[in-house]
Amino acid sequence: MSSAIGTGHFVSWDGGAMFISHATQVTPLHSHYAMQVAFGSAQGIRFRGDDREGWTEYEGVVIASRQPHAMDASHVPFGAVLFVEPETREGRALAERYAGGGITSLPADVREAIAPALFSTWREERSRPALIEGAKRVIHALTGGVEPSVVSDERILRAISYVNSHLDGSLTLEEVAAKGFLSPSRFRHLFVEETGMALRPYILWRRFLHVWDLLMTGSTLSAAAHAAGFADAAHLTRTSRRMFGFPPSALQFGAPLREEARK
Repeated sequence: MSSAIGTGHFVSWDGGAMFISHATQVTPLHSHYAMQVAFGSAQGIRFRGDDREGWTEYEGVVIASRQPHAMDASHVPFGAVLFVEPETREGRALAERYAGGGITSLPADVREAIAPALFSTWREERSRPALIEGAKRVIHALTGGVEPSVVSDERILRAISYVNSHLDGSLTLEEVAAKGFLSPSRFRHLFVEETGMALRPYILWRRFLHVWDLLMTGSTLSAAAHAAGFADAAHLTRTSRRMFGFPPSALQFGAPLREEARK
């Protein structure tokens, strides 16, 4: 049997990311810093918070930051998993609207309002810009129209640019703060204020986004690991299993997405 958990695509943008795929296997129990929104193209996606629990079927879910969960989307034609950082405006709005914590169910009418357009865009458009825009519309709807955080401080913008262009190396607070001409303590406070998250989880988040983007464009696992600052492919695989429940090699990518939306 194939070790792949599904076939699909990955897209990322400032503040979020999404896997959309046809799943063939269960995603094992795991937890991560990002909040998660997940739903299928039809009812039947299943989750559990512990391997000793039975599966519960949902229309869709919002999963709190660091909540352990396993997912089985093999019973629906297609599934979408969106990640939102918990300290961003969108993350805070999700936490407030779905305040139960843990694994919170989405009502059927909510899934029916957000799912068809997203899966239609994926099947018919097959372009990165269109898919990103579709994912953003989902988050916008679920948060009640909250606008995403926008980094405006030039010092933090310089630091972020430096981080994103040096993901292949080690990055320290002192080094990054210096690029913004700030002391480490002042930078730490301002970075959270502007981005909604601390520097270390931001760097790890950016490393993973870079890995998935590289794999989507045909990079080897080893090359992607080194380009994103992991010691080697084994280090990347261990970290991915801990954060996402599966290794990067477990998702097979479909035909490349177009880089431009249809006119």
